[in-house]
Amino acid sequence: MGEIDEGLERAERTKPIPQSTAARMRFLLKGTRGSTKALAAELGVSQRTVQRWLKGQGNPKPAAAKKVEQQVRAKWQPKVKRRVRSAAAQRGFMLHVCANFGFSSAAGSTDDPRPRTITQRMPGEVAQQLYAARDAGASQAEQERILAEALREHYFKDNGRRAQGLDVELNDIAWMDIEGL
Repeated sequence: MGEIDEGLERAERTKPIPQSTAARMRFLLKGTRGSTKALAAELGVSQRTVQRWLKGQGNPKPAAAKKVEQQVRAKWQPKVKRRVRSAAAQRGFMLHVCANFGFSSAAGSTDDPRPRTITQRMPGEVAQQLYAARDAGASQAEQERILAEALREHYFKDNGRRAQGLDVELNDIAWMDIEGL
């Protein structure tokens, strides 16, 4: 998962996701109404393995651990996710990012990438584009392109009031946070 995916996911949670294997298994077990057999089928492991993990005995192999994590992330706080997405689409969000930005613009300015820390209010359509790309399985590079275009228009060009020929490229995100969703 990339920085953008992690930022969107952090914004969608009000409580932290369970960290231990046993806690994750207890959470997933609630979704199967207490059926270890159904949970085992969902995860592709034996029922006995699920029972051991519930007791905190042993740790899943990397492939199984990844499957457990994906299931927990997908099922964690679905009502909160829907509410946050709806609010982001209507009101937008605040983006905090520290990254290298590359530029191509009119003569006389440099196009060398340089680090910048930016805090910018982004409109709802940017949130819709990011969520649509994330849901479609877009890569980190595609999500960076969406953010770079949005930052170009709303931060660097000031919504079309300056820097008409500017093109922006987002490189090497050091950190990113999204709030106000």
